[in-house]
Amino acid sequence: MSITKTQPITTKIQLDIQGMTCASCAARIEKKLNKVDGVFASVNYSTEKATVEAPANLTADDLIAVVEQSGYGASLPVPIEQKSDEAALLKPRVIWSFVLSAPVVLVSMVPALQFPGWQWVALALSTVVVLWLGRSFHKATFTNLRHGATTMDTLVTMGTGTAYAWSLYAMLFGHAGEIGMKHHFEFTLSRQDAMGFIYFEAAVVIISFLLLGRYIEARAKTESGAALRALLEVGAKQATVLRGGEEQRVDVKQLRVGDLVVVRPGEKVAADGEVVEGRSAVDASIITGESLPVEVEPGSTVVGGCVNTTGRLVVRTTAVGADSQLARIAKMVEEAQEGKADVQRLADKVSGIFVPVVLVIAALTLVGHLVAQHGWTVALSAAISVLIIACPCALGLATPSALMVGTGRGAQLGTVIRGPQVLERARRVQTIVFDKTGTLTSGHMSVVDVEPAEGVDRDELLQLAAAVEAASEHPIAAALVAAVDRPRPVEDFQNVPGRGVRGVVDGRTIHAGSPAYMADLGHQPVAWSRDVLGSVVEVADDERVLGRVVVADTIKDSAADAVAQLKRLGLTPVLLSGDNEATARAVADELGIADVRAGVTPEGKVAAIKELQAAGQQVAMVGDGVNDAAAIAQADLGIAMGTGTDAAIAAGDITLMRHDLGAAVDAVRLSRATLRTIKGNLLWAFGYNTAAIPLAAFGMLTPMIAGAAMAFSSVFVVLNSLRLRGFRSLAKG
Repeated sequence: MSITKTQPITTKIQLDIQGMTCASCAARIEKKLNKVDGVFASVNYSTEKATVEAPANLTADDLIAVVEQSGYGASLPVPIEQKSDEAALLKPRVIWSFVLSAPVVLVSMVPALQFPGWQWVALALSTVVVLWLGRSFHKATFTNLRHGATTMDTLVTMGTGTAYAWSLYAMLFGHAGEIGMKHHFEFTLSRQDAMGFIYFEAAVVIISFLLLGRYIEARAKTESGAALRALLEVGAKQATVLRGGEEQRVDVKQLRVGDLVVVRPGEKVAADGEVVEGRSAVDASIITGESLPVEVEPGSTVVGGCVNTTGRLVVRTTAVGADSQLARIAKMVEEAQEGKADVQRLADKVSGIFVPVVLVIAALTLVGHLVAQHGWTVALSAAISVLIIACPCALGLATPSALMVGTGRGAQLGTVIRGPQVLERARRVQTIVFDKTGTLTSGHMSVVDVEPAEGVDRDELLQLAAAVEAASEHPIAAALVAAVDRPRPVEDFQNVPGRGVRGVVDGRTIHAGSPAYMADLGHQPVAWSRDVLGSVVEVADDERVLGRVVVADTIKDSAADAVAQLKRLGLTPVLLSGDNEATARAVADELGIADVRAGVTPEGKVAAIKELQAAGQQVAMVGDGVNDAAAIAQADLGIAMGTGTDAAIAAGDITLMRHDLGAAVDAVRLSRATLRTIKGNLLWAFGYNTAAIPLAAFGMLTPMIAGAAMAFSSVFVVLNSLRLRGFRSLAKG
C-alpha cells in the first residue's frame, strides 16, 4: 500500500493484531507499518497490540489495511474483559497432541512394542498431530511465504514437514513400510540406510512441545493480565443517587460529575469523589495495596472501587468513567505492558534476521554431510535438527513475558510502572530526591507539643485552645480541634486578622494566637523550656499566658524505613523543600538525609535536578504536588505519589498508589528484578541457540531430542518470568 503523508505526528492509534505466532511476526508488521511516511509503530507480540503514532489524516482503516497486506489481521481494540481466553482454546489441542503422540513415541523408541504394521499406525496418528493439530504453524508459514517473509514458524514447518515427508517417502518407496520392520531409537545420528528410517516421533514431539509452550505462554498472558482485569472489574456496577431528595438506583455508566451518591456499609464507592456527609472507614486495598482501612469524613476524597466498611456516606462525584483514577491506573498498566524496552528491540532485530541465517546453516549442514559421505540419513537428520533447535521462540518471549508479569505484580502492590523504558532508568538511578510536604510528611498539620504554664493542666490547656479555634477555618485550627475528642462550646467568637482568635469558653475570655498577639494583649513574653519546630499557638486569658501548643506537619511512619531501604539499594537521598532551613533540616536529620536544600521554589527544584544531572548523577524525583510536576518530569526517573495531584501523576514514570513511601522502595526493587529477569531470559535464549545449533549441525542431536530441547527453552523462559509473581513488598505492616 502506498501512502504519502507529510503532516506532523498528531494521532495515536492502537490496534489489536491477529495471526502473530512469534516475535518475527511482530517485527515484520512493525517494519511494514514504519515504512508508511510519518508513522512510528511499535508492535508487541506478547500483548498482540500495535501502538501507532501517525499523521492526523491517517485513519485506523488505513493502518489495518497495511497490516492485512503483511498477511496478518488487525482491528480496533476490544476491552480486555471481552477478549477470548487463548489458553482455554489451546488446552484441548495440547491434550490431544500428547495423547496421540505418546503411542507414536513409544513404538518408535521401544522395539519390543513394535507390532507388525506399527509404522502405519504411527503414520495415521502423526498425520493428525502434524497436519491438523499443528495447522496454525503451517498456516502462518505459508501466509508469510506469500509475502516473501520467513518467521520462526517457517523453521517449525520445514523441520516437521521434512521429517514427516521423508518418513512417508521412505515407507512408500523404501523398505521402511515393510511389515515386521524394526526401528531402533538412538540419541545420536546413525549412518544406516536412510530408506529404512522414519522420523514421525520427532515431528509429533516438536508439535506437541511447541503447542505446550504456546499454552504456557498464553497462561502467562492471562496471569499477568489478572491484576489489570481485577482493576477493570473491581468498580461498582450500580449506584444509589440522590435526585430531587429521593434515592434512585442507576447504572454507574449514567453517573455524571456532581452527582450525590449514597454509599452504605459494605457497598463499593461508585466513582471518585468527595465525602459531603457521614464518617466511615474505607477499604482501598484493591487500589492502593494498603491493608488497613482509611478513615474518611466530610471533605475527604474517596476513589471509585473502594469498599465502605462502617458508616453511611454521601459522596459528590468528581470523576467518572474513563476519567476516574481506577480507569487511569488500568490504562497506565496496559500501556506499560504494550511498550518495548531497548533490550526487547534488540531481540526483535535478531529474530528478524535469524530465520534466513538458520535456513542457510541447515542447507550447508545437509550439503556438508553429503560431501563428507555420511549418507542421507545423517545429512537429513542433522539438517532437520538444525531447523528445529534453532527456533528462537525463547528469544521472542524473553522480554514480554517478564514485562507483563512484573508490571502486573506491580499493579497488585499499588505500584504502577508506566512503561518498559522505566525499567532501564530505574536500574541506573544513583540519587533519589524527595519533596518534603506530602511526600516525606503527611501533608497536614497535627499537634506535636503541648507546654502549659505553671499551675495549668495540660489537657485543660488543649481543651481551651481547641474550643476557641473550633469556629476558625484555618488549617492550624483544624489540627487543634482534631487533638481533642469533642471541643467545648464557644461564645462571642472573634477572628483577629493576622494575629489569632478569641472567644468565651466556660465564661472565660480565651485568646489563641501568635506571640505577637500575646504582646498586643499586654502579656509578658514567656521563657519556654525548650526549642520547637512548627507553628506555635500561645493560649491566654485576660490575665496571663496559659501555655502554648505547637502544630506541625508530621513525618510519615513509613518514611524512615523507606529512606534506609533506599540507601541499602545504593541510592543517595536528597531533600528538596520550599520550607525554611530549620524545619527541613529537622526532618532530614530524623530520616538520615545528609543533603538538604531548603527554601526552594518549583523552578529551583528543576534547577537542583539539573545540577545533580550535570554532575553525572542519574536522578529519581519523588513528589506529589503541582509544584513538583516540573521536577518529576526533569528527573531521569519520575516517581509520583498517587495520592497527590493529577499534574504530578501525569509527569511521573512510576505512580505509587499506596500512601506509604515503602511503595517507592518496592518500585525500584521491582524494576530491577524485572530487568534482571529479562536479561537472564535473553542470556539463556542467546546462549542456548549459540550452543545448540553447532551440536545439531555436527550430528550430535536427533530431531526428536532437538525438538524437546527447543520447546523446553521456551517453557524455561516463561516459567522464569512467572517467578516475578512471588515478588514481595518490604514495607512494614
